[in-house]
Amino acid sequence: MKTVVIDHGSGNLRSAAKALAAAGADVRVTSEPAEVAAASHIVLPGVGAFADCRAGLDRLPGMTEALERAVRREGHPFLGICVGMQLMAEAGLEHGRHPGLGWIAGEVVPLAPRPAKVPHMGWNALHPARPHPLLAGIPEGADVYFLHSYQLRLGEGSDLLASADYAGPVVAAVARDNLAGVQFHPEKSQAMGLRLLANFLAWRP
Repeated sequence: MKTVVIDHGSGNLRSAAKALAAAGADVRVTSEPAEVAAASHIVLPGVGAFADCRAGLDRLPGMTEALERAVRREGHPFLGICVGMQLMAEAGLEHGRHPGLGWIAGEVVPLAPRPAKVPHMGWNALHPARPHPLLAGIPEGADVYFLHSYQLRLGEGSDLLASADYAGPVVAAVARDNLAGVQFHPEKSQAMGLRLLANFLAWRP
């Protein structure tokens, strides 16, 4: 059972891969669509600007097509991390409007204006919205690590898996069918992050 971390030029690939390995994964970092097609579990990390991460994905010939086939048509478990979760949306509004993968209804919008500092950086409590295999063993109020200036504004409330409070509610995790995404960084979230990654590896949607 091979897990792949997609290398599209983002900055946190190796730390995500190391955390997945610590959680029990046979993991490989790759930019090859054929390896994505053959993987049992697919992880898309991302840091920085939405448009840059999308452009990095688009620069890999055949990658978006491989993702569509493996994730959308064949149902391989998928996890987006930080901007990787945001890329699941229909569009991102950072420095103009840029298309996402369109897997989750909604748009990525600024955290501001809020009476809080931007970026949202550091530990914050996770508030599950509903039971899900990815959250098994993760209690209400568990602390996880965030670093972001933009947030996913969902078009369908049923896609919400967990929220956080940062001068108002922030989407912290989403899930639908074989798709999941987290705004926080499990690779920086110590025991709770490793538990979520282990849950993802055991997930058979």
